[in-house]
Amino acid sequence: MKNVTITVDEGVLEWARVEAARRGSSVSRMVGEMLADKMRHDDAYERAYREWQFDDRRWMSDGQAPFARDEIYAERLARFR
Repeated sequence: MKNVTITVDEGVLEWARVEAARRGSSVSRMVGEMLADKMRHDDAYERAYREWQFDDRRWMSDGQAPFARDEIYAERLARFR
């Protein structure tokens, strides 16, 4: 583990102290956990975006509707007859 010095406003530091105490943690540990969570979230987002971007499946249609309107609603319409 490495130490890092950060600069924050007094109000932010006070909130961080109270929040860390509420969680039963230190400000240092809480900030470290927040950064790790942010890193995991961003990595997961980037990974999902890249997978989507390079997805070779083709979602485009040939311009024809896959189902006729009557086929889609036939079951529902039968209930009211």
